[in-house]
Amino acid sequence: MPIQTVEPQRLYRQIAEQLRQLMASGEFAVGSRLPAERDLALQLGVSRPSVREALIALEVEGMIEVRTGSGIYVQSTAKPKTRKTPAQADSSAEWGPLEVMSARILVESEVAALAAQNAQKKDIKAIRAGLQQMKQEAARHEMPREGDEAFHEAIAQACGNSVLLDTVQRFWTARKGPLFERLGDYFEHPASWQAAIAEHQAVFDAIEARDAPAARKAMQKHLKQAHKRYSASWRRAPAR
Repeated sequence: MPIQTVEPQRLYRQIAEQLRQLMASGEFAVGSRLPAERDLALQLGVSRPSVREALIALEVEGMIEVRTGSGIYVQSTAKPKTRKTPAQADSSAEWGPLEVMSARILVESEVAALAAQNAQKKDIKAIRAGLQQMKQEAARHEMPREGDEAFHEAIAQACGNSVLLDTVQRFWTARKGPLFERLGDYFEHPASWQAAIAEHQAVFDAIEARDAPAARKAMQKHLKQAHKRYSASWRRAPAR
């Protein structure tokens, strides 16, 4: 057997693997309810966001079912199919969603401040167009994800730093991954997007006014609120 590359595992994947083993051993039988997210975090000695990411991963694999307002139930103990390695797929698609949100708070707040300082007329036009696209998508009762991406990428383009642009683009690669998509299924809805659009408007206004501190603060507030929305209680997630 040839030597294979050793990959460091992300924390949420380590948690998911431990839960898989407990299900396979019969500790959590098919049809049984798992402990609450908070209890799992205490028992495992990890954060609730990490547990949530692990549970979302297990749901994507078909091993558990989240029943809003009831709990999380074991659906299967069968070992999932082998997943693609980072050599086969962009590893950013496997980043934990809430971990991505935490990183975005740090990085994109500074990107917005730089954009306020460096944006040219064409950049302001592109940022405005992204915001307008979000509003149009929401008016059609669509989740305005395309406009959201266009808005944030236009700000990254305006900041004048290609490394930061590449970083923000990788955040959006992660945003299109299966874990993020499933999390969005639970916690994105018309009311949350209307709040997000108002937050985006504040970011745009600060950049257009060339007010770097205000742009930083507005972006930070927006992304912290987004993180909070994704971290809400399962019971507050709208039924699908």
